[in-house]
Amino acid sequence: MHLTNTKVAHENAGWRIDFVGDDGDAVTVHVADGAYLDEETAVERARAILVQLTAYGTRGGGRSLNTYDAVSNGNLDDAQPLLDTHH
Repeated sequence: MHLTNTKVAHENAGWRIDFVGDDGDAVTVHVADGAYLDEETAVERARAILVQLTAYGTRGGGRSLNTYDAVSNGNLDDAQPLLDTHH
């Protein structure tokens, strides 16, 4: 997804941030409201939440389920060779 638009709305329970891609796909993050939270800070917090969800180790920090999963998630430091490549 190539990010093309970010929509921000303040709702009763916090901030709703929609990250919209060029293909129409979107990811919505809800950021809990705080007295100190302005729009810019809410967007920064939403981005930080997405980064936390994009695990470099996978599924609770454990090993990848398979070699494809390892490659797609960037687990390039694992001791096992990726995609059955041996040198």
